[in-house]
Amino acid sequence: MSRQIKLIWDFRGPASAKTAEHHEIHLKEYIQIEKLPLNITGFEIFNEMHAIAFMVVTDEFMIPVRDALKPHRGEVF
Repeated sequence: MSRQIKLIWDFRGPASAKTAEHHEIHLKEYIQIEKLPLNITGFEIFNEMHAIAFMVVTDEFMIPVRDALKPHRGEVF
């Protein structure tokens, strides 16, 4: 099985939760448009000033997705 990598976009400020939630919609749209075999996306709210949106990709798709969408960071899932 290929390694899975969680690509993460950080959002900060009072609107971070809504921004992260909305960003996940665009991540799902990108998956559909590019016909990628990926299905793990989401958003997490850490506090009223920090939230993230994320997409889990395999090694095979990490570089093309990273270059196209410019995540802030990534970690092994």
